Amino acid sequence: MKNKRFPKEDGKKHPTLTLRGILSVNSRAVGFIEDTKSDEDVMIETPNLHTALNRDEVEVEPLKAKVRGRRTGKVVRIITRAKMRFVGTIGENGTRLILTPDDFRMYAPITIPRPPREAQKGYKALVEIKEWQDGKEPQGEIVKVIGKKGEHEVEMESIILERGFESSFPKEVETEAEEIAEGAKRLITETGSPVPTEEMKKRRDFRTTTLFTIDPESAKDFDDALSFKKLSNGHFEIGVHIADVSHYVREGTALDREARERGTSVYLVDRTIPMLPHALSNDLCSLNPNVDRFAFSAVFEMDDSGTVFSRWFGKGAIHSQMRFSYETAQESIDKGGVLSEELRLMNAIAKKLRAEKSKQGAIDFEQDEVGFELDETGHPTRVFKKKRLDTHKLIEEFMLLANREVAYFFHQAWKKSGGKIPFIYRTHDVPNREKIEQLGIFVRALGHELPVGNDRNVTGKDLQALFTAIAGHASESLIKTAAIRSMAKAVYSTSNIGHFGLAFEYYTHFTSPIRRYPDLLVHRSLFSILEQHKVDPDKLAKLERMAGDATQKEISAAEAERESIKLKQVEYMEERIGKEFEGIISGVTEWGIYVEDKETRSEGMVKLRALGDDYYVLDEKNYAVVGEKTKKKYTLGDSVRFKVMGADVERKTLDYRLV
Repeated sequence: MKNKRFPKEDGKKHPTLTLRGILSVNSRAVGFIEDTKSDEDVMIETPNLHTALNRDEVEVEPLKAKVRGRRTGKVVRIITRAKMRFVGTIGENGTRLILTPDDFRMYAPITIPRPPREAQKGYKALVEIKEWQDGKEPQGEIVKVIGKKGEHEVEMESIILERGFESSFPKEVETEAEEIAEGAKRLITETGSPVPTEEMKKRRDFRTTTLFTIDPESAKDFDDALSFKKLSNGHFEIGVHIADVSHYVREGTALDREARERGTSVYLVDRTIPMLPHALSNDLCSLNPNVDRFAFSAVFEMDDSGTVFSRWFGKGAIHSQMRFSYETAQESIDKGGVLSEELRLMNAIAKKLRAEKSKQGAIDFEQDEVGFELDETGHPTRVFKKKRLDTHKLIEEFMLLANREVAYFFHQAWKKSGGKIPFIYRTHDVPNREKIEQLGIFVRALGHELPVGNDRNVTGKDLQALFTAIAGHASESLIKTAAIRSMAKAVYSTSNIGHFGLAFEYYTHFTSPIRRYPDLLVHRSLFSILEQHKVDPDKLAKLERMAGDATQKEISAAEAERESIKLKQVEYMEERIGKEFEGIISGVTEWGIYVEDKETRSEGMVKLRALGDDYYVLDEKNYAVVGEKTKKKYTLGDSVRFKVMGADVERKTLDYRLV
């Protein structure tokens, strides 16, 4: 990467007063970096970015000059680049082709000196920056021409590639997966089961135990199954059985390298980009009904109050007798049917587990999620709120139980080893005090109260009480969204600090190894302890690197999912320009009011100049815009009626007008 203005390669020492951190760049090409010794960020204007991009790790030298009262600085060194590949639309600049990136934080068009023949104006492409000298345009090379802008498949593929994911697998990875699957098929032909007799001697046999899966109707892969057995002492044996991916995906193989690189499966509105090839994710590793499968199991002896008396962890073999959807399982609970007694008992226990978790201070951030019905071209014909059933919560509680108990088991093993056994935890830090104080001000402006102050930290019970108080209010979704944004991010780490949101002292991810790489690592670590393998002295550093990578991949996958939802919301509203809807004011700024449709959660902007009857200014303190003459006020959380005026599918934005 050439950049003559960067002191990175010159060997000179830089001023000790420089700041080092992750750069944040907004849509106006202005950068910001946190000063950990001050409450105020340092602003970096576009000319002083010196080719640094959003999420780059940089070194910044503060400047004496202030802009609108803000501290400023300049980038003097780029330490690491976050990414150098961008998706965008091909255009023309004279005789040259350029790419305008979809990512609005990438503030410079990329020149393509040697475009391939299929690169055409109006097509989307993935481009890698090869050279960027300060003061000049970045020079790029087309990695892939995706297709004509605006087409459903092209736009979905663009979202995937922009976040660093790939739809297809390398040939060697597909071949490896197919060879493993073919071996299992041969075994079925020879013995009637994909479970070898020799392997069964090492496993606990659950194949005659009452066992079932509950998943979305559209699910293609099944990570987890539940088993149920009544015991003679009046207790129950409840098993959480997880696909034994580690049996097939071995360390150092092409499959393992690819899974680590992907980090997670990605869920868009119309498709899943799996972490593992379909031969494994949808077949051999998936806990499909009426077939023997390998599992890694967590089995608990419990009573009807949810108290755990004993637990067993180990590898097993299972045979799922029933594949429920959330809806069919709920119907069995409500009206009777297949396994209704078992489901009702487990549902009652799940409710006790949920109540105990709440008592300990767990926070319920539950919000409405939207789903889509798409036609054959991928165009949305319906947007709806997804129903949250008791069966969703049943599965959630038993998965949380398994994750928590596995993490505690590891903690005990870690203590016994004198701190020598490394492990990946799922951690969630306590909220930043300043952000919580800002949340308190925000909540108060909407007529509610969050008890925060200098003398105490906010607790999960405080947030619980707030969410109970706002239940059913028009501002409920806004406050929950604001609360989520004020929280620390949950991350993967080898250092345990507990999980604030769940009120768990120990927590990990054990239950989804088909779609999350950290779960696969946890399976390997758990098996290593159970088998008393020798500890690799370099494992801690390796796991810490992998934990950091997995956290970043998770963030990228979540961004891709949100982007696909936003795209379909805009496409849906594009067909309804001129129609009126009921909404709620979800944001106020100096240039406009954001309004969210109550049914589809599609958010659009009402420009202040479009209000017409007065000159409106932002009242930042009270989260409102106020008319200078009439004193008419529009406040965050207000219910309003609006008309859809315009839709920009490319920028994924909507224009509304109040009526």
